[in-house]
Amino acid sequence: MQLLDKNNISIISALNEHGPRNLQLIARKLKMPYPTLYSRVARLKEDKVLHIWCNPNYSRVGLSRGMVLVDPLPGKELLVREALRIPNYWIKLIRCIGDCNGYYSLHAVPTLHLREFEEYIYQLVPLGLASNSRVYWLEDQHTLMPNFEYYDMASRMWRFPWDTWVNLLANGTNDTTTENRPQSPRTVSFDSRDLYVMKELHKDATVKLADIARMFGITLPAAKYRFESVMKKGLVLEYVFDILPYAPEMSELYEVRLDFKNDNALRSSSHTLAKLPFVLSLSKFKGLSSLATRIYLPRGEMNNLIAMLSTLVREGILTNFTSLWLDPLTLKSQTFSFEKYREGFGWDYDNNEYNEALHNLLSSVTKRAYNETSFEPMPTLTLQ
Repeated sequence: MQLLDKNNISIISALNEHGPRNLQLIARKLKMPYPTLYSRVARLKEDKVLHIWCNPNYSRVGLSRGMVLVDPLPGKELLVREALRIPNYWIKLIRCIGDCNGYYSLHAVPTLHLREFEEYIYQLVPLGLASNSRVYWLEDQHTLMPNFEYYDMASRMWRFPWDTWVNLLANGTNDTTTENRPQSPRTVSFDSRDLYVMKELHKDATVKLADIARMFGITLPAAKYRFESVMKKGLVLEYVFDILPYAPEMSELYEVRLDFKNDNALRSSSHTLAKLPFVLSLSKFKGLSSLATRIYLPRGEMNNLIAMLSTLVREGILTNFTSLWLDPLTLKSQTFSFEKYREGFGWDYDNNEYNEALHNLLSSVTKRAYNETSFEPMPTLTLQ
């Protein structure tokens, strides 16, 4: 892409290393005039090449991330979409094709109510809305920057040495960086204002402290103290640099599940996968030797990815793999449901209320012909 020149790549890498909230420091590190740095970052954002946000540390506030796959019955697609929204703990909702032909969604659900959430999702089949529904719980997400070692500055082209990557994955690695990454403790002390700050950072990691002060009606020093408290408590897991490394008109977005023979093989391969320029994020399935990998790849390279994964199955590294094509133009997203936290009581979750809302939805459909078709304008493309 035209904006990925040497200076912008250096800036993005420095933002990743030092954080996106201190451009003065980064300007000094890069020996670049601050106005130049500021204008380049602003241009990357304006042209939708770069979006920076924070990934909340859900487990520390009593939430668990869940992946939901639902295959709607023909004609029931819009109903399934609305049913997935009813509990309002969803984060991402997107149409998919592949191992699941319907909807892929991510949710941040109160950890004390996981079984109730599963019961809600599984009833979509007996209610006649879907042919299949699945729920998988995920560990912390590890989001990755595109590896610019594979980007040729002169030609502005990416290299895809598939043979090299196959050999690296087949031979494993002794590096324990991924293996030793600590898992988050279950919960820490927090309040509603901490969640509100987390929500704002989830939308935009560079939100100004002055804006946070206005939201709460507090002084700037008090807002600074609140922000620093959120960071010290570890309520933010990581900064996410949402980058378009390849032109959208020639690229595709996928969710690929990789099933390994055991956890040792998973940990060994994770280090190599994290260095591939098309892998955006990695999340381990809880209780399984499997990884959820978000992949953004030029369309012409997808066949090579399948060939690589097939080789890893033959080599005994993988036992299976499945893929979903995600349609980024159908993506709906929102922040985690911070407003459902009740001070002194915890997260509000009521399956009776959600079941009633679902049955009311179905009842309203039976009373009138459900012939509504929604056509929506093209949204801004995002990969995460």
